[in-house]
Amino acid sequence: MKIKIETSDAPKATGPFSQAVIDGNMIFTSGQVYLTKEGKLVEGSIEEQTHQVMKNLKAVLEASGATFKDVVKTTIYVTDMSLYGKINEVYGSYLSEPFPARETVCVKQLPLGAKLEISMVAIKTVS
Repeated sequence: MKIKIETSDAPKATGPFSQAVIDGNMIFTSGQVYLTKEGKLVEGSIEEQTHQVMKNLKAVLEASGATFKDVVKTTIYVTDMSLYGKINEVYGSYLSEPFPARETVCVKQLPLGAKLEISMVAIKTVS
């Protein structure tokens, strides 16, 4: 049974999608760009923008009953691969061994003109 996840600590889902969905013990987050929870794109460096994406994902995971330690798969979308090193440095500061499996995909465009979007899959520990 699918369970919709919503939290006011991350940007509201404004289309036909959920911030995350839990099915069994699997958590699937929607892609997050660097919107504040009020819905404004963060201006500034790609490092600041990446921190915002990770804060959004942390809030969605926490609302799902999980943390970054539960993440098994990540997809990063970026519009400019020259930003990869800076994004990777910030991304890596939120995670620890064993790191999730991941791919990074360079795309032409992202929603709202963002340069970065990240989604995650986590396994919720059942106690």
